[in-house]
Amino acid sequence: MSHYFHTPTDDGKRRRIKARIWDVDYEFETAPGVFSADGLDLATGVLLRENWPPENATRLLDLGCGWGPIAVALAAECPDAVVDAVDTNELALQLTAANARTAGVEDRVRPALPDDVDPDLEYDEIWSNPPIRIGKEALHELLLTWLPRLKEGGVARLVVGRNLGADSLQKWLITQGYSCERMGSAKGFRVFEVRSTKPISA
Repeated sequence: MSHYFHTPTDDGKRRRIKARIWDVDYEFETAPGVFSADGLDLATGVLLRENWPPENATRLLDLGCGWGPIAVALAAECPDAVVDAVDTNELALQLTAANARTAGVEDRVRPALPDDVDPDLEYDEIWSNPPIRIGKEALHELLLTWLPRLKEGGVARLVVGRNLGADSLQKWLITQGYSCERMGSAKGFRVFEVRSTKPISA
């Protein structure tokens, strides 16, 4: 999946930004060449405001982690969970690792390229502000790669811009055998809760 994004060269021009997530203040390191380097992007902010961290989770996935705000906050709020922070941008993974260290959760945040994640891992929840602009075909490939890795009863939490095809994506997910319920809508974004409709084992 490395074709989804261009991996920039780290020019060393790091910056520090602050973000408040679930009533906790964090300081993050960002850099040019990663998504939303100037601060927490609007869509991710909506996703985090419309959802709360899960209880009793042991494995979580931040898909398209960027510099790591979702992964770090999930690890901080879910002390029993390991969080895989996946991105194709190696600079983003470096920043996520640094931000996890700053937040004291580096032992449970695992930054990784997509192909380096064990394909047999299953997740209680997947959180993502998916890269809609990579195109419909690539986006569908991305989701069909990761959504099947939800545990039985697991849920994916996605945020998608209304003007970037949120409603058509919702319909497509349903045709692929998932329930996709809109849980919120704010600032031009839809927040979806996606669940597999496959029967849960007794």
